[in-house]
Amino acid sequence: MSTRGDLWLRLVQSVATVETELGRILQDQYGIGLSDYRALEALERAPKSELRMQELAAHLQLNQSSVSRMVERLERSGLTIRDLCPDDKRGVYTVLTDKGRTHLAAARPEYEQALEAAIAKHGGGDALAAAFASAGQAA
Repeated sequence: MSTRGDLWLRLVQSVATVETELGRILQDQYGIGLSDYRALEALERAPKSELRMQELAAHLQLNQSSVSRMVERLERSGLTIRDLCPDDKRGVYTVLTDKGRTHLAAARPEYEQALEAAIAKHGGGDALAAAFASAGQAA
């Protein structure tokens, strides 16, 4: 395998390991998965804390079916609700509830601490900083 291929494989494995660690912490301590956390975070950042299901799917890089199942779980937990689009009755929004916002705020410090530790453990901090610095973004 090429050096580039070796590096790519190491990166993919490191990301997968970090995501597994984050998912385990979120599930054990807050009863949500990593995709659930990311969905809540996306909703929090969206105008009016709502996104169309297609927008949420695109943001999370998940298919419609997976997002529908995830939103059902989040709804059962009271973290989100669904709302019909007033302009297009076929369109469905997922809306972050106050309970969802509170749950996200409670999970965020643990998530960020675990993310920082996992990145440091896998030596990714310098690589991230360098990658985003060269792209003109803050890491």
